[in-house]
Amino acid sequence: MASDGGEIYPSPSSKGRETSDFLMMIVRTLSTSADFEQREKEKARIEKAFRQSDKCLGELVTENYEDLTRITQAFSTISKKIYESRDKIKKIKDDLSSCKTLLHCKRDELRRLWIEGVEHKTMVSLLDQIEQIKEVPTKLDNFLLTKHYLHATDLVVQAVAKLEGPLSGVMALRDLKSELTTRKAQLHEVLIDGLNKQIYVTVPATQKPSYRRTDSLTRQGDYPSLERNKRSAQDMLPAVEAFTREDIKEDLNSNPEDNPSHFIALMVESLFVLKKVPEGAEGLKIRIQPELSAIVARASQQVVENSCQQGELLANNNQPRFLLELLVIVFQQFRLVAHMHKMVLRNLNRVIPTPADQQEEKSGVLIRGEQMYDMTDVWSKIQAVIELLLREYLDVQNTAASRQRAPSSFDEPSTDISQYFSKKRPNKPKKPALFRFDASIHAMSTNSYVEDSRAFDTSDMFNASMLAEMGLEKHQMVCKPSVYNITAIFKPLQDFIREIEDAIACMNGSSSLQAFVTDFVQDIFLGQVHYSVRNSIEAATIVDEEEQCFDSLRHVVDHKTQRDLGVSRPLLTSTVIVDKNIQDLQELMIDLPTYADQFLNMICNILKDYRDTCHTAYRGMVQNETDEKRMISAMWAKDEDISRFLRSLPSWQVLQPMEGQDLNQAMCSEEEMRTLNSKEVNILISNLSSSDSMIPQQEIITDSTQMRTIANYHQSLEWFTGRLGHFAQSLSSKSDKQGSQKTSKYPPVSHKALESLNTLEKDFQELAEICLLLLHLEVRVHCFYYLELVARKSNYAGPIDDLDPDSNVLKLNKDLTAMEEMLSQSLQPNKFKYIFEGLGFLVASILMNSIQFLPKINENGIKKMCRNLFAIQQNLTNISMSRETDLDMARQYYELLYLNPDDILTSIAEKGAQFTYTEYCQLIQLYHRSHPGGDPNQLDKRMQRLREIIERGQNGVSRD
Repeated sequence: MASDGGEIYPSPSSKGRETSDFLMMIVRTLSTSADFEQREKEKARIEKAFRQSDKCLGELVTENYEDLTRITQAFSTISKKIYESRDKIKKIKDDLSSCKTLLHCKRDELRRLWIEGVEHKTMVSLLDQIEQIKEVPTKLDNFLLTKHYLHATDLVVQAVAKLEGPLSGVMALRDLKSELTTRKAQLHEVLIDGLNKQIYVTVPATQKPSYRRTDSLTRQGDYPSLERNKRSAQDMLPAVEAFTREDIKEDLNSNPEDNPSHFIALMVESLFVLKKVPEGAEGLKIRIQPELSAIVARASQQVVENSCQQGELLANNNQPRFLLELLVIVFQQFRLVAHMHKMVLRNLNRVIPTPADQQEEKSGVLIRGEQMYDMTDVWSKIQAVIELLLREYLDVQNTAASRQRAPSSFDEPSTDISQYFSKKRPNKPKKPALFRFDASIHAMSTNSYVEDSRAFDTSDMFNASMLAEMGLEKHQMVCKPSVYNITAIFKPLQDFIREIEDAIACMNGSSSLQAFVTDFVQDIFLGQVHYSVRNSIEAATIVDEEEQCFDSLRHVVDHKTQRDLGVSRPLLTSTVIVDKNIQDLQELMIDLPTYADQFLNMICNILKDYRDTCHTAYRGMVQNETDEKRMISAMWAKDEDISRFLRSLPSWQVLQPMEGQDLNQAMCSEEEMRTLNSKEVNILISNLSSSDSMIPQQEIITDSTQMRTIANYHQSLEWFTGRLGHFAQSLSSKSDKQGSQKTSKYPPVSHKALESLNTLEKDFQELAEICLLLLHLEVRVHCFYYLELVARKSNYAGPIDDLDPDSNVLKLNKDLTAMEEMLSQSLQPNKFKYIFEGLGFLVASILMNSIQFLPKINENGIKKMCRNLFAIQQNLTNISMSRETDLDMARQYYELLYLNPDDILTSIAEKGAQFTYTEYCQLIQLYHRSHPGGDPNQLDKRMQRLREIIERGQNGVSRD
């Protein structure tokens, strides 16, 4: 039998026993069978089984003959070897017995030989160690060359330990011991340099910035791409892995720099093996700022080389986009540096001994919190280097000495413009400066701030000798220093500051860089912007304080500027300059969104001062200097009732952007327009045409260039108002609940500042409309001035037929022509049409109304009056490019004087009245004044008959 769980193999003894039992059973069966036949059957069965088994045996032998042969041969070989082994064992046993006997005889000699063997073995081991020690310098150089620092550290530490231990008495190794001890003492410096190179050079060099400069990059126009580059750079940062002591294994068959995180862990582990962790941490800490400065120098050189310009030329160009490119590169590099320092600090914390370990090993250990730096130190140095860089490029030192302080508060512009149209003339006040800074609170601390600014010397950061030690050339400027460089870099700078604040928030740190940027913008940049804007606007709006001369405000831009602005009519240079400054401030609101309220208040302050300047110039143009009286047209334009009436007329409403579209679709009929025009004319006649006095010459604008200036004012202020309105609409208030739904390129601003801007926009719009109303009225006042002289000062009953029109008519035509030439160049066609439209009806009404002032008239006078009307009609036709049919009616009116009153009355009765009752009355009265000597009662009879005819005609019309 076999063991449990295995197969059962019958042993030879059991097999023989089974065979004998089987034979005994057969014998017993045969012997117990009484019947011979039964025995024969059993015998036959047994013989048959025997033959079958013999046959099967023969077949099996035949089939397995080769195996059986091999088994037989193998059995013979094994059996032979067993017998030989028995003989050998027996011989060895005999030999051992003999050796034992001999050893007992030579025990002392054997002990001596064993001791000598041990000594020889020790000497061989020492010789092997000496040979290995001799190879240490070569192996150390190879390890350092391939940067397998952990193997190098272990090698030199073990070698020095052997030289100071077992091999300390070998005098031949004294020089080698001195060399290796020195190299061990210096190895930590190699490790520190390796860590610094890994932090500042190797890894940043492998993470190339994806930012690319484009020629179209201005200010921060490509800033969304900068955001994408920042995110991609953060995605490419090496992973900060957490290693244990068991994970720090160095593979000699691989490049350790392929895995920066593992490589740094190996170097820190090497410092720990050398027991130089404190020195390593201190060496890393003191090299932070110089290495950061070297990164800035390399980035500057890269920007200069990419610009394809010489560094000297690039430094003199005012191209802040290169500074933006430099900062983008520097920020990406500094993020990598901070990330690498985080790796180093994590590994330093890993190898720092615990308090229990520090008690056991008090020499060369690093005490947490006393000697090791942290990320606050790293970010502090980064901020210091960036601040020094910004001080140089923002020209802080040179600007601080002469900077201007921005006003701390801004008064809201006045909403009442009536004060600018009061009759009292101001006593020639001096034009106030737009900004005053001498009384600002900050002016008292200017000197101390300048001294603080000068305490930072950028030469330390870009010291030539320091850069030379690092293999760098002299630091190259990428653009000209200027305070305005802040506009190109503010947004990415603020984003980087927020990153810093988020990084140091958990360490209770504060951003010194944010404090510097805030102080710079508030104490230097805003004041510089005010100073530049003030000088620019004062140069464009300068006024002669002695003569109140506004010549500088009359200048218009050239044609090239008009084309650039997309306008067809001249604009005042002062308006364009103010608009340009406001556009610059609007761009600053976008570039420096944090200070959007300050810039908007600055815009409102500029608008308020320019509004005051415009009103002062307007008063100077429309106010008589001798008697402090204003022009008639200016007083009427100011009159609320007249102004409201004129603005209600369709001719005015057509000019308005929204109302004009509706009126163009449903224009008033000619009869309705005549009715509205007659209302305007009646108001003018009732105010200007009286028998008491005539219009003084000093109450009209006699200089046509003055009219052009007013037209330029209107056109400029209307254009300016449109731009202000577009700007105001694009702003959203901080308190506006719908502001979040309103997309705007401008940041949210305060509601108060936005209201102030809207008020100022309305003020400019009001002044622009007043200028247009003034021109509209001034042309009509000129007509009254000259045409009243036609009736009052000329003789229309002379004996000689004068072939020329009246001299005052000629003066009026000349005046109208001059105004047409001036205004057509300054006003848009629809505004020009508004001013001259309806003049024919006005002239006809004035001359027909003036008939009451004619003492008498004859046929020569009638002809002369018709010539007057024809001359004016020709001139107005040339101006308006349409026939003035109303003057034909006036000429027909005067031609009625060829008839006697009875014929006139008969014509009225037969054909109906073409004129009003008053006009017919004045006509008949003039006829009687021209033909004296008749029946005195005749005039009353004719007037009575006229009244009856007119009333009868009116009743007939009403019945129809």
